[in-house]
Amino acid sequence: MRTPEPVSVADAEPTTDVRRYRAVRHASTRIAAPLSPEDAVVQSMPDASPVKWHLAHTSWFFETFVLEGRLPEFRPHHPAFRVLYNSYYNQIGAQHPRPQRGLISRPSLADVLRYREHVDSGIETLLARPAALDAQTLALIELGTHHEQQHQELMLMDLKHLFSCNPLYPEYAPAVNEPARRPTAVEPLRFVEYPGGQAEIGAGATGFAFDNERPRHATLLTPYALGTRLTTNGEFMAFVDAGGYQRPELWLADGWASVQREHWQHPFYWRCIDGAWHEFTLHGLVPLDPTAPASHVSYYEADAYAAWYGARLPTEHEWEHAAQPLPVRGHFMETGHYHPRPAGEGTGLRQMYGDLWEWTRSCYGPYPGYRAPAGAVGEYNGKFMCNQLVLRGGACVTPRSHVRASYRNFFYPHTRWHFSGIRLARDPA
Repeated sequence: MRTPEPVSVADAEPTTDVRRYRAVRHASTRIAAPLSPEDAVVQSMPDASPVKWHLAHTSWFFETFVLEGRLPEFRPHHPAFRVLYNSYYNQIGAQHPRPQRGLISRPSLADVLRYREHVDSGIETLLARPAALDAQTLALIELGTHHEQQHQELMLMDLKHLFSCNPLYPEYAPAVNEPARRPTAVEPLRFVEYPGGQAEIGAGATGFAFDNERPRHATLLTPYALGTRLTTNGEFMAFVDAGGYQRPELWLADGWASVQREHWQHPFYWRCIDGAWHEFTLHGLVPLDPTAPASHVSYYEADAYAAWYGARLPTEHEWEHAAQPLPVRGHFMETGHYHPRPAGEGTGLRQMYGDLWEWTRSCYGPYPGYRAPAGAVGEYNGKFMCNQLVLRGGACVTPRSHVRASYRNFFYPHTRWHFSGIRLARDPA
């Protein structure tokens, strides 16, 4: 593979933009650091991507949307990468088929890391030239860093799925030291009531937000109540033991079809071994903790559980209206913990941010007045606003700066490999 000479970066005190760019890019390589080259190339299912592909695609984003046409001396690392690491941007051109990303054994992981260094050198050179940094360029670089943080979460999701397919149940990272006293039970679930009325929803005009979080707009809410915490493994086990996966009256039609077709009997990463329940985590296979939040459930499972409980799932507007600027649970890059934790004691809403993405019953669509950005970058969110459901709150593997009340994640209702859980809602009596 021909590798062009990297562009030079002046030795100077890094700016805030450079420091943020470096921190985000370094976080991705830190996630990949414990992996072997073999770990980084395998694709375990069509919805997942190899870690090596994530590392290359996030560099492709900066190369394609920022460096091309803005840095005269910059040359692409390899012309074939334009197709190889294009995800879904049809206005850019052809893409390598998504289900075949695991077949890309070359370039090697070492070559991909050199590609990252080449792109990093170009971005830092650009950031060192104030005259070249118009508002659009800075906005694209900022979008690129948030895009990369999304892929950091995807790397961990995809790795968890990959390792779960291995009968050795390998651990991605060793389990962190937990306090000697862990709860043996959790407080009973309560509901916090809200009177409804007009609410302002969406991100404000300042600060970073993805285009699908705007424009901010008014909506009318009827009175509702939210559960004080997430549904636990122990509570979901009661649903399993009550025959929840064998009762069609609890399920949406497409959900029941998924149960029958996929033979679902429990959440995605639960394993019954020698009569004892375990859960596969990024820390390996561990005994199922009944006090921890039930995770990796589809929308269909969340909705069926809510029906069995006599409740429902919240709308995304109810969730955002109730969300408060509460502290985020310890971030995985700071704590080394890659699993949601029990709610603990307290009053009011808990586990709103940073444990599990919480399913809502809201279809993923545009806000009133939404317009996708012009050009290929406008394909980032808008074209996916169909047939998916919104999740809110952020997970234990979500970078801290992504955890905000207005953030809208979205997945198809049958998917389960993401870090998703259940917060119940109900209508007041």
